[in-house]
Amino acid sequence: MNPVSNNAPVALPLMDEVARQTYPAGTLYVLATPIGNFADITLRALHTLTLVDAVACEDTRNTGHLLAHYGLSKNMIAAHQHNEREIAEKLIVRLQAGERIALVSDAGTPAVSDPGARIVDAVRSAGLRVLPLPGPSAAVTALSASGLVCDQFHFVGFLPAKARQRELALQQLRATQATLIFYEAPHRISEAVDALAAAFGGARQIVFARELTKLFEEIHRCPLADAAAWVAADAHRQKGEYVLLLEGAPPATDEDDAEAERVLRILLTECPLKQAAALAAQITGHKKNALYDLALRLKAESESESEQNP
Repeated sequence: MNPVSNNAPVALPLMDEVARQTYPAGTLYVLATPIGNFADITLRALHTLTLVDAVACEDTRNTGHLLAHYGLSKNMIAAHQHNEREIAEKLIVRLQAGERIALVSDAGTPAVSDPGARIVDAVRSAGLRVLPLPGPSAAVTALSASGLVCDQFHFVGFLPAKARQRELALQQLRATQATLIFYEAPHRISEAVDALAAAFGGARQIVFARELTKLFEEIHRCPLADAAAWVAADAHRQKGEYVLLLEGAPPATDEDDAEAERVLRILLTECPLKQAAALAAQITGHKKNALYDLALRLKAESESESEQNP
């Protein structure tokens, strides 16, 4: 057997196979780009970028740099969160004329905590074809290396920047048994970790995934109680985009259900039904809708007992 050289180029037959595939005109190509390492782009994405008439992108400077790295130069259209609806109309006109257009974000898969969803919706509503080209996603990349054993995950994305809104959002997630996945900016990482600890306690495992696929990639797992100290231990940890993965809630026990009902019964003596359910959800971590249904049953039972014992 001949040894394989580490410098061997990609086999030409494979590139020929990519080129032989169908790339229909009048199509919006939702194209995932690397989240850090330029080598992580797919062969099909590269070939598509050579074919398209234009690239709709979050930031023309970042995408221009990406294209230049692959030796490409394309007409670029700025398509960010502030102009999506306006740009969608222009893209539709061009697609109706038979053009191929790629939609990319600054990194990863478009429309996942990034601009693009409104453009895709408008293009689909116009009866035009949308073709996804799968590739890198920071959330899935971090999940695959987390070691958190769970068949389900709940992608949250970025938490609200304001403390009260963030607190309310986290309270609604306390009973979620799936692994929770958050994105966070480096300048908010410390306050985000503090908020997670306040909402979920210190026992759950948290995974920090920072600078994924880049030179200074860091993936660290620890109990939530130790998370703030880990962030504070190195000033470099205040830099680089984060994916945070939090272990889901343990399955509810009969004891937990009994406690939730006890709390709800107390609140129903003092509060309207809807408010009692909302407060009980914040106190116990149970889902508000389930507690609202329970409150309705408790109220019906109470009214029935009153009728039977006037």
